[in-house]
Amino acid sequence: MSELSHFDTSGRVSMVDVTAKESTTRRAVAAGRVLMNAATIETLRNVASPKGNPLEIARIAGIMAAKRTSELIPLCHQINLSKVNVTAELTDSGVDLTAEAITNAQTGVEMEALTAVSVAALTIYDMCKAVQRDIVITDIRLLEKCGGKSNFVAE
Repeated sequence: MSELSHFDTSGRVSMVDVTAKESTTRRAVAAGRVLMNAATIETLRNVASPKGNPLEIARIAGIMAAKRTSELIPLCHQINLSKVNVTAELTDSGVDLTAEAITNAQTGVEMEALTAVSVAALTIYDMCKAVQRDIVITDIRLLEKCGGKSNFVAE
């Protein structure tokens, strides 16, 4: 098993040094789900929310959050993002979210994709809580990453 990367040889917390790493194109995709009851889903289908269209607002919130990931995650590197896209699809059980982040950098964009999905899900909750308080945010996960030293695809 690999060791945790954010500790130095003395066991102290440290930011990973990526100085010697080559800048490459890196991409990550994350997903999550927001589970709701039938009445809330119907409200979304009819875009009858008094606050506007929650799915579009959640998409924008996710994109904005990805751009601020290093401000939210203490040891996350600040990177320039080439692209961030968040999709929000209404389903029979709620909303399925996907976020894609791309950069050309010395470190990956997994945290940016995961942050985008998380904030998009929280935004949907915030906008729909007046209709339903027991909304469930679940299944936030990395689906794939490529570029850099290793690639990953969820099974």
